[in-house]
Amino acid sequence: MKGLLILSHNIEDGEALFTRALLKRAGFDMVTLTFESSKHIQTAFGLNVQADAFLDEIDPNTFDFVVVPGGKYVVQVVDRDQHIKALVKTFYQKKKLVAAICAGPRFLGQAGLLDDKKFTCFTGCDIDMKGTYLKDLKAVRDGNIITARGAGAIYEFVFEIVKYYQGEDKAKALLDQVLY
Repeated sequence: MKGLLILSHNIEDGEALFTRALLKRAGFDMVTLTFESSKHIQTAFGLNVQADAFLDEIDPNTFDFVVVPGGKYVVQVVDRDQHIKALVKTFYQKKKLVAAICAGPRFLGQAGLLDDKKFTCFTGCDIDMKGTYLKDLKAVRDGNIITARGAGAIYEFVFEIVKYYQGEDKAKALLDQVLY
């Protein structure tokens, strides 16, 4: 399986980097993508990382899923964003998995992907969603959409992604491997 993970300035470190690390550990080919003007990204907690690609350097059709981490960048860009919403909408329409954590589901909500779905997200970020908000769950899968509440739900988030593609036994094995 091949996944795209969005990186932006002020992305929540754990939601992006630990999600990527766990998915790589599970055998997924992960590519980081940015819509920023540079591939050099500074996370919310000051870590400097480099994205693998800009959109014009890859073919999104060769990817099986997309992951949208949260962080304070969401509030800064979601209302004027045209790139992330268009990308998740394309993946969703092609019946590919769309996964978002913390504030990341706001992009899905504004793209209309959660209108008839069950979802979770960071408290207060449900303002753009018309679906069924399950605020007490750490991770929710509804069809080809997986959402998670926040950094404290990274394990459950990745578990759902791995389970979607490799089954529950492989997802449990991953968590056992990291002594969850």
